[in-house]
Amino acid sequence: MTKGEKYMDNILEFKNIRKEYPGVIALKDININVRRGEVLGLVGENGAGKSTLIKVCSGAISPTSGKILYEGKEHGHFTPSVSMDLGINVIYQEFNLVNEMSVLDNIFLGNYPKKNGMVDRSEMKRRAADVFQQLGISIDTEKKVHDLSVGFKQFVEIAKAVSKETKVLILDEPSATLTNKEVDMLLEIVKNLKKSGVTIIYISHRLEEVFEICDRVSVLRDGEYIATVEADNVTREELVHLMVGRELNESFPEREPVPENAPVIFEARNLSGNGDSDISFSLRKGEILGFGGIVGAGRTELAQMICGLIQPESGEMFYNGEPYKPRDTKAAMAQGIVLAPEDRKQQGVVLDFSIKENVDLSNMKSVSWKFVINKKAEKALAESFRERLKIKCSSIQQKVLNLSGGNQQKVVLARLLACHADIIIFDEPTRGIDVGAKQEVYHLMNDLIREGKSIIMISSELPELMGMSDRIVVLAEGKKTGEFARSEFTQEKILNQASIS
Repeated sequence: MTKGEKYMDNILEFKNIRKEYPGVIALKDININVRRGEVLGLVGENGAGKSTLIKVCSGAISPTSGKILYEGKEHGHFTPSVSMDLGINVIYQEFNLVNEMSVLDNIFLGNYPKKNGMVDRSEMKRRAADVFQQLGISIDTEKKVHDLSVGFKQFVEIAKAVSKETKVLILDEPSATLTNKEVDMLLEIVKNLKKSGVTIIYISHRLEEVFEICDRVSVLRDGEYIATVEADNVTREELVHLMVGRELNESFPEREPVPENAPVIFEARNLSGNGDSDISFSLRKGEILGFGGIVGAGRTELAQMICGLIQPESGEMFYNGEPYKPRDTKAAMAQGIVLAPEDRKQQGVVLDFSIKENVDLSNMKSVSWKFVINKKAEKALAESFRERLKIKCSSIQQKVLNLSGGNQQKVVLARLLACHADIIIFDEPTRGIDVGAKQEVYHLMNDLIREGKSIIMISSELPELMGMSDRIVVLAEGKKTGEFARSEFTQEKILNQASIS
């Protein structure tokens, strides 16, 4: 079935689905139908209810009220086993793979074909070959998962789902951490699955992908259903307006240029280590310095040396004109340099802690005296950042685990900003968050600059890199290959330097 064809019936229908938590209504009587054989985009800002809805679909949570119709049969709720037995599979942003096992074993884990009571590896290889042929992917199935790129891990997850005769496949932000080439491969996989009759719900903040592969797009906002539109009959601006309920007239907020005589606050000279070699650059007070390059260029590795996570092998660093060599991240933080990591869930927050506890993690001195925590100061600190960063939550006692991706990112920033750092390193600050939340991050960065802070921003999105940076340093294969002032920015120049090997 090709894009634009009419669909005969609905395979899945959500009828008045409501989900309430103490103090929060996550879903407010949602009504959405999914047509058999289509690619339905599901979009909305962080906190809109997308993740909650797909958890209802997978059986991970039960709705407070409402019903689900699957192939015409009514269900009050699903359980995980019922959902999978019906042919519904969800691939979340966090992969469910065993890294030490092979691709082949991961695909059939818990579902091994057997012959004469023994695992039939020949049958496994045959079925796996058929699945990857269906997906249009070439892969060594004996390879260990830990040796695969993030993109190919994603493809293994999809292969695992397809091997179970999936009828409805839900992809939750599948391209968030992929390279451009891997994104192209992913979109082809989705198109191939659609041709084979699989119905797909595609959740993404990357609207260009939504327009390329989706037949219709359903919009959620603040837990409410807003509209479902034909992808061919709506513009990007109209879709964004449905998502945020307001006009976003500017992609990147304006900011005064950095004065030419602004002092250098940080400098690296011939820095080597952690996969990088002989890198030199400077950062001025009140500047946003962008680090550009493709995945694997060495940008995160450089940030890890700056913030004390990894010790450099050679070279020098200077902070406010003085030699700077932090022994660890705590020492770097004490001197005023912090890192907001790319992987916020694994490195930026403690998911099982509350918002308040996470904000306190790096700031106990400011809310305690002689090892006694000042509860009033502790609460006031967390509440101030909840308000400043517009964190959507029931209270500062809510666990970070139950927040949307964008709001988890805000908790990371709250924890770091409470340290009163002078230099903040943002590693992919808007990855996996929606257009409205991106605007909030951009305005926050500009506010920090106006306060006299300095920022290093790592971003794989060229428009973002060029729209927010005063200067851009480009890396390729662990080496600095170029540096550009704002007046020199072009996508062609940056891409050329990023591809030098």
